Formats: sequence, C-alpha cells, structure tokens
Amino acid sequence: MVLDKVKVLEWHDDWIVHSARWQTRVPAVIMLNTYQKPKHTMRLSKRNIFLRDAYTCQYCGTNVTETNATLDHVHPVSLGGKTTWENSTTACKHCNYRKAAHVGKMKPKIAPYKPTFWDLVAKRRVRGYHMGHPSWADYLG
Repeated sequence: MVLDKVKVLEWHDDWIVHSARWQTRVPAVIMLNTYQKPKHTMRLSKRNIFLRDAYTCQYCGTNVTETNATLDHVHPVSLGGKTTWENSTTACKHCNYRKAAHVGKMKPKIAPYKPTFWDLVAKRRVRGYHMGHPSWADYLG
C-alpha cells in the first residue's frame, strides 16, 4: 500500500495502525496493480495434504480434524521413504500408530497423488471459508 503496488477496495472501519509519524486504517480487501500468474504446483504441507484427502483417514475412512489428524508416510522414512505428495497421506492417530513403520501392513484406500492448484481450490470451496470481513463474500462468492 505504501509502495503503491495495491489498490484498496474495502477498509476495516474500526482498525487503525499507528507508527511514530503515520497512521492508517487497515485494508480489508486489496487488489494487486500488476497481474500475478496463478500457481501450477502447490506447496507440500501438512494442511495441504489434509485438504487433498478431505480431512479423512485414508486407512479407516473416519473424518479427522486438524488436532487429531496425522501425516503418515506410506513407505516409512525409517526405511528410506521420502516426504513427497505421492508418499504422504492423512491418517487418524489410531491408524498411524497401528501401521507404525511397516510397509505392507496397511494400504491407503486412495493412492496419494500430487494435486493441482485447482484441485485444492475446489476442495477448499467444499469445506467453506472463514470470512475475516463481511465484504470478502462479494469477492469469494
């Protein structure tokens, strides 16, 4: 905003930030002045793996939350497995403990895969959004 790289579309009415010589209202919605190309690959993270798997244990099929979900390596790290999209899956704590570091003991119901940006966007829409400001609904749909 200070460098004039964005246009402010909506402001928070009751949130002001201060510095020694300057103060401003905090923007609620901004638009970049220059086009940013959409990403074609997604960052590998626990949250994105949970989202890809729709927060469902891939071994027993139960729904999990952020607090009781675990990241499981289909081929265990202790046996040379890597942390990749194709080797990581969502598991409940019980199934992850039961599988432990065994290779053929349990197999995920859906084979792990590398999702596209649009795969995760569609799954995020199904789960819903947290609207931090009421005006976001106009832009997120």
